[in-house]
Amino acid sequence: MAHAVGPVAPQHSIHTLDEGPSTTMNASTGVPTTAATVESEEPLSPGYDTATKGDAEFNKDFRHCFTTIDDVQMHYVIGGDGPQVMVLLHGWPHSWYVYREIMHSLLPGRTVIAIDLPGMGDSTGNLRSMARTVLADYVHRLLDHLGYRENVHVVAHDFGVGVAYPLAAKYREQVAGLFLMDYMLVGKNAKGADLTPLSFHFSFNQQNPLAEDLVTGRVETFLNHLFQSMKSGVGEPVSDSEFAEYVRVYSRPQVLHAGFELYRVWAQDEAENAALQETPLTIPVRLLTQAGLAQFMLPSLQDCAPHATASDVPGAGHFLVHEAPARVLAEINAFYPTS
Repeated sequence: MAHAVGPVAPQHSIHTLDEGPSTTMNASTGVPTTAATVESEEPLSPGYDTATKGDAEFNKDFRHCFTTIDDVQMHYVIGGDGPQVMVLLHGWPHSWYVYREIMHSLLPGRTVIAIDLPGMGDSTGNLRSMARTVLADYVHRLLDHLGYRENVHVVAHDFGVGVAYPLAAKYREQVAGLFLMDYMLVGKNAKGADLTPLSFHFSFNQQNPLAEDLVTGRVETFLNHLFQSMKSGVGEPVSDSEFAEYVRVYSRPQVLHAGFELYRVWAQDEAENAALQETPLTIPVRLLTQAGLAQFMLPSLQDCAPHATASDVPGAGHFLVHEAPARVLAEINAFYPTS
């Protein structure tokens, strides 16, 4: 199990647009201040709060924030003031919103930060590459800017796992543990080609620019087909509110392109992860998968962290946070105890 995190005092103000009673920490004094007194950064994505405007529960405890790192304005949602810092990383075709259902339950004892990966969700900017090492560098620099430089607990799903690994491997003092969901890490042994037979979209998304040409203006149709093709038989893989939010963000041309680019850099990820695997992780690492895939995915993770463990969720499909929220919460809290 990962150790509980001690108090972390942010070194910089958090840019936020929230004018409610939520609190953060003053950059220089460490004294709680209202979000209204914190410097704001004008968002480049005007619809960032579409899904949360009328969400009283969300707005009571969380706020939307924007911070520019180099050429990318990064969007993230932050809440809580507990000493354990937890970062949530999403996959494709998701955004930070994939964690909405469980975020409040994670708050006791924690500061929770759900990040829109660079180029995705309501983050804005054109990256030189969607390679996972590049995305990890942006996440690292955002957390560093906010003052979270050590003992960060990471939760990641799908491509978020691909970002979480180089984040932990490159910035070892920053990350204290990895709780990962349903993703096979390519590297020395696992290859992107091993994943191609799993779903039509692994091949389709790599077609450049055909994927963009065919899906632009048809994002709702495309995502509906994708989610329905991945149903597990135990319920819908996405709620109506989630689906509407993903249609909104992937209708942004840069986000649609960035999402497809995730599938076009397997070769770079394989080479870079293989190099990182030369120095294995020693932090606690746990993998939770859909039904029947734990032993298929675990070897690729043990190439990175030899002592990693894994289990699956009977009856569940790929979209674990939506399909099995109680199990996901129980696993996270057992792996990252707050007391």
